[in-house]
Amino acid sequence: MPPNFASLLDRAYTGFRSVLDLRTGISAVPERSGVYLVVQPTAFRKQFLQTSPAGWFKAKDPTVTLDRLQKKWVDGTDVLYIGKAGRAGGRATLRSRIQCYLEHGAGRPVAHWGGRYVWQLAKSDELLVAWREEPDDSAAAVESALIDQFYEEYGRLPFANLRK
Repeated sequence: MPPNFASLLDRAYTGFRSVLDLRTGISAVPERSGVYLVVQPTAFRKQFLQTSPAGWFKAKDPTVTLDRLQKKWVDGTDVLYIGKAGRAGGRATLRSRIQCYLEHGAGRPVAHWGGRYVWQLAKSDELLVAWREEPDDSAAAVESALIDQFYEEYGRLPFANLRK
């Protein structure tokens, strides 16, 4: 089995808070730009939901087929999604972006369509979110480099990342 992608990352990530904890304690996330990861805890067992509880955005249903989810699943890694917050001239922070992501997963029609496959996992409230602050002008480049590194390791994108 290949080494776990999460073990290849430098240890500069903080948080590792459950989705459930962050829904009531988002203030733990900094109001800075950076990158964030959604990871499955050690004891997490993959089980897909027939219908996504995530919010519909622009009249689009976030649900995908169970076959599609199974084909996108990446064995041998804990990392399910890699995201970014902030860019030069932008206003998004790790806190605002993660909060938007969590609101989407809770069924609200908000603009965070990326990473939506995560919400079609049973017990998605148990998933962990970790983050790392980055300068405004480098968050996108760091996210891209992490996705590229993941792709090199596994030959595919993380489960909930739909494009590079």
